[in-house]
Amino acid sequence: MNLETKWLDDFVALAATRSFSQAAIKRFVTQPAFSRRIRSLEAALGLTLVNRSHTPIELTEAGQLFLVTARNLSEQLGEVVRHLHNIEGQPGEVLQIAAAHSLTLGFFPAWMARLRREGLPLHTRLVASNVGEAVHALREGACDLILAYYDPDAALQLTSEIFPSLHLGHTEMLPVCAVDEQGAPLFALDNGQSVPLLAYSAGAFLGRSVNALIRQRGLRATTVYETAMADSLKSMALQGLGVAWVPRLSVTAELARGELVICGDEQWQVPLEIRLYRSALQRKAAVRLLWRKLEAGMGVED
Repeated sequence: MNLETKWLDDFVALAATRSFSQAAIKRFVTQPAFSRRIRSLEAALGLTLVNRSHTPIELTEAGQLFLVTARNLSEQLGEVVRHLHNIEGQPGEVLQIAAAHSLTLGFFPAWMARLRREGLPLHTRLVASNVGEAVHALREGACDLILAYYDPDAALQLTSEIFPSLHLGHTEMLPVCAVDEQGAPLFALDNGQSVPLLAYSAGAFLGRSVNALIRQRGLRATTVYETAMADSLKSMALQGLGVAWVPRLSVTAELARGELVICGDEQWQVPLEIRLYRSALQRKAAVRLLWRKLEAGMGVED
């Protein structure tokens, strides 16, 4: 198989722009020449990487998987060249991690600190993202890892063979609300009265879990606000506008200060599992090292 390294960069540019003309400009070649190079890449691989019948163009399933390899090879070659020229600004690979918004503040900093204390100093770049965007980024190699809550129904739309995952810890969603002047909850879940609900957007995993619990317990609730972000629900709860189910790790400080209270017993809590996902096609040494350490129990909660 004869592959030219420039074809890999061409393919990465095409995946980013979804346009032959824009990718050709980005690669400083004419569009006909660029199109020939992509066809040469497909011929060398014996695969169809691009579905040209769509506008903007789409990658085939083979193209999506090969994009991860193309990015890895291009990045690794660049790393080698930089090292050889002694212009590497910082030693060590940078791990790009996409994380659910509530985990970026409530879990990630303490997890990184624990890994460092246990002897694994990582260089990371964290991007807060919704699950759909994170899955797309991992599939196409735009991020190295996903930090998310485990959704048993969707399993992050990732097959375990190509996108394995590891358990990192547990938390739970708590029903919380603001307090009155005497420090009592503004709302209660067990008195049979309707409560104003601060809800997750339709389709969000946390929202599906809360809605299932509400139906199971027969709670009377009227949605007064809706968003995809747990921290936004927390902010609305702090203003006394209703009851919000948010991960415990997102409200630890507010509960300790008495600004929010848990307004229902344990039957109103929703368990959550925190998991880390990677691509089996990923060849970054830092990813493999972190995975081995996590499998050995480093940085994983009991």
